[in-house]
Amino acid sequence: MEILNLEGTEDTPKIILDKKNGIFEISGRSLPEDSAEFYRPVLEWIAKYGAEPHATTEFVFKLEYFNTASSKLILDVLSALEDIKGMRIVWYFHEDDEDMEEAGQEFSELVEIPFEFKTY
Repeated sequence: MEILNLEGTEDTPKIILDKKNGIFEISGRSLPEDSAEFYRPVLEWIAKYGAEPHATTEFVFKLEYFNTASSKLILDVLSALEDIKGMRIVWYFHEDDEDMEEAGQEFSELVEIPFEFKTY
């Protein structure tokens, strides 16, 4: 399966989806001009991965900031991950970033996936 590796910019997060090495991470800032278009390859990749996933998968979110449009797409990503058996989310946030911690808590209540919260 192809690796999806998008370099992060000022407005877009770094995304690495690498089945072979078991790396699944979205990190940085997410405020792309067209969130739906930006996250489309991520959702397509997850759909393919869901057909033959690992027994367990740890998907890491390490976002510093995201805008409202991105939050809907992040929820779409989480909803797609919800269908994959053995899925677990690790939600990182800066120790003093209550907004990002709250966002993770809210997402965790909207999907049926175990969340682990970590500070960095």
